[in-house]
Amino acid sequence: MTAAMQNAWQPHTLDEARCLRDGLRQAGKKAVFTNGHFDLLHVGHLDYLQKARALGDALFVGVNGDRSTRRLKGAGRPFVPALERARLLAGLRCVDAVVVFEDDTADELLRALQPDIYAKGGDYAHKPLPERATVAAYGGRVELIDFLPGHSSSALIAKIRNS
Repeated sequence: MTAAMQNAWQPHTLDEARCLRDGLRQAGKKAVFTNGHFDLLHVGHLDYLQKARALGDALFVGVNGDRSTRRLKGAGRPFVPALERARLLAGLRCVDAVVVFEDDTADELLRALQPDIYAKGGDYAHKPLPERATVAAYGGRVELIDFLPGHSSSALIAKIRNS
């Protein structure tokens, strides 16, 4: 594969993702949506995404873009550019569509796609989930997924920095 072919890959646009979602709805299938930075993809992410996908018939993933990640995670982040993070996620069998977004929350994507289920990590059981009201407004359901113990981006970053 040439470098040009490798660089030709692009995530779904919001319109493309909406068309995919419409097709699922017409077929009576359930769409699941989740979002995050997914900087330094690891087995904890895979476990989480597989559990999210098991909640429905297709999994849409929103990936925070580079500007959004810098705003939310701070200087020096992301470690991996958004298009590369999105491509890695798209290569996973459990992921059906990936959209990159630059907002601080996934509200716009949720309003546009209106997935049946919005999946987020179990850490949101003890803190506010900014998108909860948006999901409730269109009649969707929020599902919190437990993390795989001992596997987090923060722990991986700390391990790399300490080695």
